[in-house]
Amino acid sequence: MDFLQELGIRKKNFGAATGIEWTETTDQGELNIVSPVDGRHIASVYLASKQDYEKVVARAEKAFGQWREVPAPKRGEVVRQFGLQLRKYKEALGSLVSYEMGKSLQEGRGEVQEMIDICDFAVGQSRQLYGSTMVSEREQHRMYDQYHPLGVVGIISAFNFPVAVWSWNAMLAAVCGDASLWKPSTRVPLCAIAVQNILAETIRRNSLPEGLFSLVIGRGSQVGEMMLNDRRLPLISITGSTEVGRHGARQVAGRFGRTILELGGNNAIILTPDADLKMALPAIVFGAVGTAGQRCTSTRRLIIHEAIYARVRKALVKAYGGLRIGNPLDERNHVGPLIDTGAVEAFQQALRRVRQEGGRVICGGEVLTGKGYASGCYVRPAVVEAENHYAIVQEETFAPILYLIRYRGEVDEAISLHNDVVQGLSSAIFTENLREAEIFLSAVGSDCGIANVNIGTSGAEIGGAFGGEKETGGGRESGSDAWKAYMRRQTNTINYGRSLPLAQGIRFDI
Repeated sequence: MDFLQELGIRKKNFGAATGIEWTETTDQGELNIVSPVDGRHIASVYLASKQDYEKVVARAEKAFGQWREVPAPKRGEVVRQFGLQLRKYKEALGSLVSYEMGKSLQEGRGEVQEMIDICDFAVGQSRQLYGSTMVSEREQHRMYDQYHPLGVVGIISAFNFPVAVWSWNAMLAAVCGDASLWKPSTRVPLCAIAVQNILAETIRRNSLPEGLFSLVIGRGSQVGEMMLNDRRLPLISITGSTEVGRHGARQVAGRFGRTILELGGNNAIILTPDADLKMALPAIVFGAVGTAGQRCTSTRRLIIHEAIYARVRKALVKAYGGLRIGNPLDERNHVGPLIDTGAVEAFQQALRRVRQEGGRVICGGEVLTGKGYASGCYVRPAVVEAENHYAIVQEETFAPILYLIRYRGEVDEAISLHNDVVQGLSSAIFTENLREAEIFLSAVGSDCGIANVNIGTSGAEIGGAFGGEKETGGGRESGSDAWKAYMRRQTNTINYGRSLPLAQGIRFDI
């Protein structure tokens, strides 16, 4: 495929890089990458060794020492150039994202556009790394706080967003004066290699320190564990399951490091009797089946008032019946494959469990076979009538299953059902009732990090901080003041007088 050649993807690729130089280890095993789209072998990647890791981290540390002294607006200029490079490769990289991961081509392009957008955001942020000035209680004293570069930031990303989540972290870290080390999912390493190749041109043109943007491809049990326990990485950003995040947080906390955790979601949309159903339906369907239900913000629960339940159910069955499922590189299709056959088995297992608990599958749920589905990774998205307390409904199944849950009373009842899960990422309500909307956004409303009114749970903009509460981990990435996580905060006091008064009026005479 032409886009593979354009992005520098070879038949066999090395697994570690310092921005320009690739290591050449070949004795640690080899990943054979097969597309979930058609089951074809794309390329292979040699896993990095412990020696490769040490080399890359050493280079990153050295790069940080130089980069932190570059003025932040000049760091922003480098990020701006990288954004321009991404614009040149948007079509090719978007196609690779779609082919390696399985999301639709529109979503693949959208993911690269998200990278471009965060570059633009970070450029502006490079001139706004603000601190605050405080009033001192002591005469002729001034107090303020400021932010300094933190170090080498470790980024552990998941398969469902092979490139965008890295950019959220790496571009903000770069303008903050940090270097970054990226461990991508071993399910989608070719996307990471392509990004490294795109970066190289900007690195060379600007004579940037080698190691500023580094990559190590290896299994979590080896490379991941080395990162979690490496004191040279003061911050680790982890995107993945709740269990992955729980383990990572414990390991990093044990050495008093920091984590940004972006973990599981069990996102719900509430439909009240005052909802505009014509507007709500596309948001529900895209939220539930986009990326084949493999977004952390995917809509998994639909909490519907009984007065409109039958109408909504009928509309969803009709909409699902019109979904086109197939090759995601064909823009006429709505739904592509799951990432692999293991995900297909998890999808089937979840449907078996919900039936055992008393739920009813009202449409979808089949594994698709025959022409066009040779990879074995295609399923028909399912709509299921269920109750919120079912054990399987309480879990996050990374697949296109939408649970319909009925409520009967006021919006408070719907919110109680909504919040009665351990995850807390994204949430939404559809209503034309101002009171209901404001309750949902109040302190007694949604307990999620993202709460929307009259838009769905999926498709957050980069301008807002992204992340969630409870077992979603509490981390924040991307917009707003998320940049602060990549810096160390310092409070400064300056005495410009000729005496030495102590705080709280304490006297100490010598």
